[in-house]
Amino acid sequence: MVQATPFLLVLSLALVAPSFSSRKCVLTGHWTNDLGSNMTIKALNAKGEFAGSYHTAVTVTTNEIQVSPLQGSQHHTNEKSQSTFGFTVNWSFSDAITVFTGQCFVDKEGKEVLKTMWLLRSHVDTIKDDWKATRVGINIFTRLRPQKE
Repeated sequence: MVQATPFLLVLSLALVAPSFSSRKCVLTGHWTNDLGSNMTIKALNAKGEFAGSYHTAVTVTTNEIQVSPLQGSQHHTNEKSQSTFGFTVNWSFSDAITVFTGQCFVDKEGKEVLKTMWLLRSHVDTIKDDWKATRVGINIFTRLRPQKE
C-alpha cells in the first residue's frame, strides 16, 4: 500500500493539472480579423462595459475609411474562461452601424480567438428599400502581437 501512494499522487496530479493550466481569454487588447480589419478594446469596467476603436479594411462606400468608435459589454464570466460579449461600431465615415456578438476562446495551443457574428445596418431612403439595408456576416479575430523592434 505504501508503494501505491506515490503512484496515486502522480496520477491524480496528471488528471487535475490540465484544469489549472487553462488560460482565461482576455478581451482587452489589439485584435485583427480574417479580412484584415483591426480593433482595440480598452479595459473593462466593473460592469463589464468597454470602449475601443475599429479600423475596417473593407467597405461598400466610396468614402475614405476612418477609425470608428466601438462600445460594448462582456457578460459577467463568474470565473468562466471563455466569456461572451457584444459591441457596436458607429462608423465615422458612413451612415451605417454594425453590432457584433461573439465569444472569446482559448484554443488547445493557448491562442486567443474571438468568434463573432455581425449585423450591419445601412441607411436607406424609403421603407420600400428596407429589404437591402441589413447585411449579416461572421469574423474570426486573433490577437495582434506587438512587433519586435
